[in-house]
Amino acid sequence: MSSVENRQDATTQSPRTLSVSEALDAAAQKVRRTIETRPDQWVTYTENGRWVSEEDPWAPVWSGGFFTGMIWVFAIRTGDPWWRERAERYSTLLEPRKHDTSTHDIGFLFDHSWGRWYDAFPNPRAEEVLTTAGKTMAQRFKPLGGYLCTWVDPGSTFIDVMMNVGIILRAAEYSGDPQLRDIGLTHARTSLRYLVRGDGSTVHEGWFDTDTGEFLRAATHQGARPDSTWARGQSWAIYGFTTVFEHTGETDMLDAARRTADYYIAHTDDDGVPPNDWRDDDPEHPREASAGAIAAAGMLHLSKALRPRDPEAADHYWSYATRIVTTLCSTEYIAADLPAWEGILRHATYHYRNELGVDESVMWGDHFLVEALSILEAAAENDDD
Repeated sequence: MSSVENRQDATTQSPRTLSVSEALDAAAQKVRRTIETRPDQWVTYTENGRWVSEEDPWAPVWSGGFFTGMIWVFAIRTGDPWWRERAERYSTLLEPRKHDTSTHDIGFLFDHSWGRWYDAFPNPRAEEVLTTAGKTMAQRFKPLGGYLCTWVDPGSTFIDVMMNVGIILRAAEYSGDPQLRDIGLTHARTSLRYLVRGDGSTVHEGWFDTDTGEFLRAATHQGARPDSTWARGQSWAIYGFTTVFEHTGETDMLDAARRTADYYIAHTDDDGVPPNDWRDDDPEHPREASAGAIAAAGMLHLSKALRPRDPEAADHYWSYATRIVTTLCSTEYIAADLPAWEGILRHATYHYRNELGVDESVMWGDHFLVEALSILEAAAENDDD
């Protein structure tokens, strides 16, 4: 059966909703198939449901940490040596990029792969890799302006970079270097000042004068326009500010995570899945499932961070995140009943303007759905104990 036929079948079959454990089992089958059919490859998005193997035409390859991170989830979940062997192998394939100065996505590459390895099984090798990667990421810091620059230009920063601050803060903790902590916090506060609006919505890209550090303008690569709100960027903000709070305990970071989460909730339909941009009045594809998966994982972390301070608010974010996950566990989204569809999560978009992976599967959508599912499964098991 072709992927196109799979698309047609998906529209005629009545959707069913998988349980958390069923969804994780279905995801594991997809990941295992990718390992077996595309060994040692890094893939980012699908076309007609099949992973594209060519080099990423938009950005320096940045999806390997998501794929490796999912393998670690299944290794930890099952205790199966097969998964553990592959998790270590794919992590090792990523390791040389701990010195990669060509990208701002070092956190994406290492936090969810080597970071998951270290968090589950602390060891000196993983600590060294994460510390080196964090120091490499910190080299992107521009003291004039107080931001970490993107691969696009020394004067550019993205809201996405908030997801790459955690690796610097890990390095600060492991090395005891306070300068690294200062770099991570300074970038986060610069992002809060210039990329988070008063209503909690976010700017995709900010431009600075590299000679003076003056903020110049807002811009976007993937949103509807510079003054709009790109949904995946909003989700990166929820998760990223929460991560900075988890590492530092700085309450302005927790407040930023809450405000960006509140904007997401207020502007999204009841099913929890947003469009590519909330200010696109007539979107061609009204659902961007990867943004939903990221937001769900981010709000679950936010709920945990809030629990000791504000249990009622923690329940609110947990409940909403669970609603998103329940939606994404419908076979309208999760490709459990489509054997030829190689990704896990359908109706996601990589780069709408560049026509890359539009209404398809993307590796980070798959990863953050698996992460959210694993958090919910662990919480349910703890409740049963």
